[in-house]
Amino acid sequence: MTEIEAILQKYQNRDREYLLPILQDIQSVSGFLSRQAVISVAAHLKIPTSKVYAVATFYERFRFLPKAKYRISVCNGTGCHIEGSGNLLEAFKRLMGLEPGAELKNELFSLEVVQCLGACGNAPVIKINDVFYSNVTPDMVPELIAAIKAREEIK
Repeated sequence: MTEIEAILQKYQNRDREYLLPILQDIQSVSGFLSRQAVISVAAHLKIPTSKVYAVATFYERFRFLPKAKYRISVCNGTGCHIEGSGNLLEAFKRLMGLEPGAELKNELFSLEVVQCLGACGNAPVIKINDVFYSNVTPDMVPELIAAIKAREEIK
């Protein structure tokens, strides 16, 4: 029995109200929601896969890729967009050769675009894991990445 099957067995009444708890349980065990997990949950609850995916993508806490050690989130909310978050995203992409939603093969970094980090007054804002960086410019990107890489070489 797989981990996903074991979790689904806990929710035998197949009530749709358990969609979020099931997704949370799977992510807590697997670290992310795989395509197969979304399909399995939909089949278990007898709802369309698109419904499960729509609910999971609504919440920022759900991930669809294995967790990289450093998760870089670039805010693209209105304030950040106006203040140049697109240029930040391009700087990360260019420096790391990484597209949003992908991660480096060594699983050190992942890059994603989020709709709002809730710090519009300090735009543009990024978050690396749980640390927020305010008023970030593209010129700061190489320094941020170099600091993380230096930290990793020490360990």
